[in-house]
Amino acid sequence: MPHNKIKNIFLSAVDSVTADPEQFAVNPEKDFTRQRKITSGTLISFLVSKGSSSARVEMLDFWGLDQKMPSLPALNQQRAKLRPEALETVLARFNDSVSRQAGFPSTDDGFRYLAADGSTTTFFSSPKLAPPEYFCSPGHSASGVYSIHINAFFDLDAHIYTDAILQPVHEKNEFGAFCDIVDRHGTLPGRKNVYIGDRGYCSYNNMAHVVEQGQYFLFRTKDIHSKGLVGNFEFPETQSFDIDVTVTLTRSHSRKIPIPPGNLQTFH
Repeated sequence: MPHNKIKNIFLSAVDSVTADPEQFAVNPEKDFTRQRKITSGTLISFLVSKGSSSARVEMLDFWGLDQKMPSLPALNQQRAKLRPEALETVLARFNDSVSRQAGFPSTDDGFRYLAADGSTTTFFSSPKLAPPEYFCSPGHSASGVYSIHINAFFDLDAHIYTDAILQPVHEKNEFGAFCDIVDRHGTLPGRKNVYIGDRGYCSYNNMAHVVEQGQYFLFRTKDIHSKGLVGNFEFPETQSFDIDVTVTLTRSHSRKIPIPPGNLQTFH
């Protein structure tokens, strides 16, 4: 897809959000109601394009050597008026438009393959800009840093991130993030989502959330000879196989619960 088309799709997503400022302003009655150098649309575009340099350097890259470039305090004041949900909505609407216009490979099989994974990144900040739950002190560092865990879904055909959830590093929960994204993730017309995850995502609860949405999953799990999720199944002695299994989930250890022959009972 040409870069100018991608940019237009992004700007359209920004316009759709800024058209309803009351929904994404901290104080809807007064925020973004007056004409200022930094409009809500300009603020969102700057935040999305911002790199890892200082705010002043990033402002020079964004506005150039323009005498009318706003000041850093003005930027901070406008940023404090914008709710984080505004950026989430821009991401969702941008990805939805790109996914519908990007097309699919010639070998299209009617499925959309979405890979799930998590990663932790560390950044330097100050207590004014980052909540205390993101603070950590690796190696007994005196000053400390701030860390965030990113849970993201990636479309393997369109090569775009479709959704993400950010968590404090001390409160990371990839299981919970996976379920939340699956529950709110959209589908494309005529396609089924296939959620792909490594061993960290292989759990009955994650499977249940996918099944509840009427979609599919493909999880890597521990070896069949381990005590992992599939360790109690009876598998054929072949290098590869495709079999059906039935699992009964229960919260009780009572032997009075009827389990059909050949079923596996798992306690939760």
